[in-house]
Amino acid sequence: MIQSVLTSCALVGVGGALGALARFGLHAWLQTADAFPLGTLSANLLGCFVIGVIAYFLSSAESLHESFLLPEHYRLLFAVGFCGGFTTLSTFVLEVTAMLHRNEVVTPFLYFTGTLAGGFGCFYAGLALTRALVGLLTRG
Repeated sequence: MIQSVLTSCALVGVGGALGALARFGLHAWLQTADAFPLGTLSANLLGCFVIGVIAYFLSSAESLHESFLLPEHYRLLFAVGFCGGFTTLSTFVLEVTAMLHRNEVVTPFLYFTGTLAGGFGCFYAGLALTRALVGLLTRG
């Protein structure tokens, strides 16, 4: 039991560290000073896409052979750890709040709406794309 808990913690920790590093790299690559928070938006949308891919493998037991399903340790590493460290609600809220404090109206509204609508869109795109690709691969 303790071994299992320690292994789970290690998987989430490693995934979270890799996700945070990936988010930092994406932010450093895309973000310019005082510009629209493209780094955070990109991380959140890409994270939603990846979670959509993972969700397909976690929820499709009836349509796939067991070998295609993600075991629990992969869920902990990628969904909980990596995506949890890669995406960032707290930074999103901070950036929207900063925009509102600068008396901006349109930009925070677009950012808020784009993040939520885009997040759901990216999640379902990841789910649908994975379903289509797996369907092509398994038809053989």
